[in-house]
Amino acid sequence: MWIKICGIRDLTTALDVAELAPNAIGLNFYHKTPRCVSIDTAARIVHHLPEAVDPVGLFVNHSIDQITATCQQSGIRTVQLHGDEPPQLLAQLSSARTGIRIVHAHRLGLDGLDPLSQYVEECAALKGKLAACLIDARIEGAYGGTGTTVPWDLLNRQYRRIDWPPLILAGGLNPENVGDAIRIARPWGVDVSSGVESVTAIKDMRLVKKFINTARCAFEQVTAGDTSSLDSICDL
Repeated sequence: MWIKICGIRDLTTALDVAELAPNAIGLNFYHKTPRCVSIDTAARIVHHLPEAVDPVGLFVNHSIDQITATCQQSGIRTVQLHGDEPPQLLAQLSSARTGIRIVHAHRLGLDGLDPLSQYVEECAALKGKLAACLIDARIEGAYGGTGTTVPWDLLNRQYRRIDWPPLILAGGLNPENVGDAIRIARPWGVDVSSGVESVTAIKDMRLVKKFINTARCAFEQVTAGDTSSLDSICDL
């Protein structure tokens, strides 16, 4: 079970979210999103976070130098590559001896998981280390945060859990559908941003709490092998 609340922009929100005990929060360094955070703010957040909550830096087509410098200045040790980064960049980042863990985001489109299969194979051939793969919806001109869901049943059938890194499900998740998403897709983890906002880029703590509680309950029920009463049990 792994739960991440992404798009945190300030220390107060970060600490409020951390009190609800997700596994990770996301700090977005992509300048074209309203959820972008400065390196200085990220460093303050990382400094004050409890050890149990992992700060994940989200990057979109940044260079290796930009990624490593941002991580060094902020204290981030896990990065999420959410752009069009080639396997070669991931391999170079893995070999930089920085201790950085890498999550690769795959935007799922009409071509399904074939591009992901090729990407994972190329990374392995280049000795690039992937901590997890995050699946989001492919929307032309966007790099996530669109609120669009992916086909959960396709992931359940076609994601090669034995051969590929752990699956993190994103894309259009919210407190109302995350239980079904976990039950159908069977991911290792879930990631949410806009689905816990009542105003763009502003986290609603009521929604964050419900999302975390519902996701945690759903994971526990799926692990136990009992999903018959999941909807009623997880309606918190």
